[in-house]
This record gives sequence, C-alpha cells and structure tokens, in this order.
Amino acid sequence: MTVFTCADDFSSMMTCIYDAWGSGLGHRNIRLMTEPLYETELFCSYRHVEADEEKTGKVIRSIQCKISYEVFKMVFRASLSFKEDKLDCIYRFLLLAFHHGPSVTGRLQEPAVAGLFEIERKVLNEAHLFREFIRFSSVQNGTLVSHIEPKCNVLPLLAENFSDRMPSENWMIIDDTRKSAVIHPADSSYYMTLLTPEEFLTLRRTEIRDEYSALWTSFFRAVSIAPRENRRCQRNMMPLWYRKHMTEFMT
Repeated sequence: MTVFTCADDFSSMMTCIYDAWGSGLGHRNIRLMTEPLYETELFCSYRHVEADEEKTGKVIRSIQCKISYEVFKMVFRASLSFKEDKLDCIYRFLLLAFHHGPSVTGRLQEPAVAGLFEIERKVLNEAHLFREFIRFSSVQNGTLVSHIEPKCNVLPLLAENFSDRMPSENWMIIDDTRKSAVIHPADSSYYMTLLTPEEFLTLRRTEIRDEYSALWTSFFRAVSIAPRENRRCQRNMMPLWYRKHMTEFMT
C-alpha cells in the first residue's frame, strides 16, 4: 500500500489527488491522507506531495467541466472537515464522479458518495451554528474582533456570510485552533491570512473596550427565568464547547 500525504490545505489536497491518480499504482493500492500523521502503518510506503498551482488548477477545471460546479463545491466543503480520512473519501468519491458525471450526487447507495455527503453535512452544520453563535467585540480602534475555535475549518464559509452581512465595518474573525484569520476592511473585499505566533499573541492580548458587551451580558441574565431553566435542552441547542468565546457566557 502506498500512502500519499500532503498538508491540510485545499491546494495541497488537489495536488495530492493529481499525483495519486496519475501514479499508475492502481486505485486499490493507494490511500490519501493529510498531515500531520500521528501513526504510520507497517508495510506501507509514504509519499509526501507539495502543493503545485498548475496541478491544482487542472484538478479544479476537470471537476467543474467534466462533472459539475456543484460537485466541486461539495468537494471544497468536504476538504474543510477535521476528519483524518477526508482526503481519501474525496478521492473515492471523485472516482465515481468522473465515471457517472453529475448524476453521482443521487447515488447515495454508494459508500463513497454517502461518506462524502456525511462529511460535507458536518462542515455545513458547524458553519451554520457559528453564524448564529459568533460574537464580535470592539477593540480600541473600533475594529470588530471575534475569536472562534471550530472543529472544522469553517472560516472560508463564515467569511462570505459576514462580508455580506457587515460590508461597511472593519472586522476580523480569528480561528484560534488553526492560527488563521479573515480580515475585512470597511467597504472592501475580505482576505484570509495565516497569523505568525507574534501576531496571534498580540491579538489575544488586545484590550477590548466594548460597553455593549456588559449590557448584553446583563440583558441575557435579566431575561432568564430561573424556574424554567432546562440545562439539558440548552446544552443540546448550544453545546458547551461553543460557549468559550460567547459574550453572554464569559465572566
């Protein structure tokens, strides 16, 4: 078994698919994984693949032109998952997709198709929850800043949503897990960037001066009715790990 490995970013994954597909080793004799690898297996050889813009472009164009743009969006969203086997699931799905064309999305009886749908669904569900749970606070210069720690890399999905929702504000959403951020200057296009350790520490230590945070916390506590509290239902609708950066739960 030959295992093709690459960094956990979309360009690297598309390059890895390109190299694995053209390796001539046979689809049954290869597996694709993202790094870091926490455990290696006996009797497996490992090939690291570096991102290549030309190969990435070829894979993207092939998916969009030979299958459909909708399938490409599914593949992109699945690539944002935290699951270790996501890249291999995408590869197995594309094997069927290039054979059956756009109709592959209706072949849910196929394990590869059902598996990709499940991965994509979890990414979309988490992105949907963060659209509701995300909280912004104003820093010294009036920029709105929010910290999140998602399981999946939902930042690309959140960026488009908040760019449309707050087009005339300076805002920033920081993914503390992946040390990345989406930055939106007022009335301009947003962009994504990886933060250096120094930048990340500076942003974590930035003093927040937002009088509305205290008002919102007071309102949240004032409207709650103690006899009607249902902690179990609340945890079901708003899991505990989402609350770390939510204003109303911060003390």
